[in-house]
Amino acid sequence: QVQLVESGGGLVQAGGSLRLSCAVSGSIFGFRRMGWYRQAPGKQRELVAGITAGGVTNYADSVKGRFTISRDNAKNTLYLQMNNLKPEDTAAYYCNAVSYDVSRNYYDNWGQGTQVTVSS
Repeated sequence: QVQLVESGGGLVQAGGSLRLSCAVSGSIFGFRRMGWYRQAPGKQRELVAGITAGGVTNYADSVKGRFTISRDNAKNTLYLQMNNLKPEDTAAYYCNAVSYDVSRNYYDNWGQGTQVTVSS
């Protein structure tokens, strides 16, 4: 139904920046919300940033002021701009999209994940 393909992860020094991208494709009627999650070794997966169909955003307290979630409807792409990265940001980052079809059945879609490693 929906495919999410992530890119942009990598190795960066503390204080540096990265931009993650999530390309969206497939059969979609609409979205309820989209977001970025991350999971570090030994920790639970957590919501980093989310955006509603109406464009309202929310962020985890740990990334407020440093990360920005956005979307480009023309390119069918979701972004996460990450500035002033810290070693504690090191994690696998996942793109998520909650979609629905014409019958109003909802689907929870996930990307494959991309690794972000921040060195000190």
